[in-house]
Amino acid sequence: MFHGSMVAMVTPMRADGEVDDAALARLIEFHVENGTDAIVAVGTTGESATVDFDEHCQLIKRFVKLVRGRVPLIAGTGANATAEAIRLTRCAMNAGADACLLVTPYYNKPTQEGLYRHFKAVAEAVAIPQIVYNVPGRTAVDMRPETTARLADITNIIGIKEALGAVERIEELVRRCGDRLTVYSGDDATGMASILAGGKGVISVTANIAPRLMHDMCAAALRGDRAQAEAFDARLAGLHSALFVESNPIPSKWALHEMGLIEDGIRLPLTPLSPSCHDTVRAAMRQAGVALSGDANA
Repeated sequence: MFHGSMVAMVTPMRADGEVDDAALARLIEFHVENGTDAIVAVGTTGESATVDFDEHCQLIKRFVKLVRGRVPLIAGTGANATAEAIRLTRCAMNAGADACLLVTPYYNKPTQEGLYRHFKAVAEAVAIPQIVYNVPGRTAVDMRPETTARLADITNIIGIKEALGAVERIEELVRRCGDRLTVYSGDDATGMASILAGGKGVISVTANIAPRLMHDMCAAALRGDRAQAEAFDARLAGLHSALFVESNPIPSKWALHEMGLIEDGIRLPLTPLSPSCHDTVRAAMRQAGVALSGDANA
C-alpha cells in the first residue's frame, strides 16, 4: 500500500513556536513536486511530543486538507497511554488520513506482552491501516521480532517502521512476517540496504531536505538496481549523518530554514542548531546538491 521515500515531515513553526500554516502548505507542495511517495505528519520529526491533544488533531486535519489525496498521508498517532493512542488514531481516521503510525509506548517501558496488547487494542478500536514503529533509542524499549510477528496476524496492522538501525533486524522481520506485514526502515543510514534486504521503503528524515534524491534512491533499490541505488545513496550519506548531529528535528529545521522554506521556529525543550554544527550540515547539503538560500545559484 505504501512504499518508497516517505518523509517524516517537520512541522514548520514561526519564531514564537506557533505553527506556520503558509510554510506547511509550501513544504507539502515541495514534497509533491519532488516525488515524495508518502507524507508522515506529526511524528517524532514533526515534534509530536510538544503538541497537545487538540493541536495534534488539528494538525492532522490541516495535513489532510493540504495534501488533497495527491500522495498518501500517514498520521503519527502514537502515545504512551493506550487510551490516548486510540483517541488520536480515531481522530486521524475521521480526518481522512490513509493510515496511522504508532510508536511503541515510551518512558513507561512495557513488556513484550504489554506492547502486543497495546497495539492490538488500538487496532481493534479503530479500523484504519496502522504501521507500528520501533525506535529503541527514543523509547527505551525494543519490540522484538517475535512480538511483531504476533501483531502481523491482526488485519489492519499492515507494517512496521523499524528504526533499530541494523539491517539484520530488517532481514529477520522480512523472514518472519514479510508475507503478512510490510517492513519499512526508520533509519536513513541503513535505508538503502534495508530495501535491498526486502524492505519496501524508508520513513525518512533525510527526505525533508533532499526529497527528489531520496525518492530516486528508494526507487532504484526497490527495482533491485544496487549500483544506481548506491550512487544516489553516496550523495545522501552526509545528510544521513549530519541531520543527527543534534537531536532530530533540530538539524532538519535549521537546514530547511537555510533553504528558505521555513522560519527558524522550534519548541522547547528543543533549541536551534548550535553554531558549531552549521558547517557540518551545510557541507552535507551541498554534497547532496541542495541549494541554500544564500548560494549564488539558489
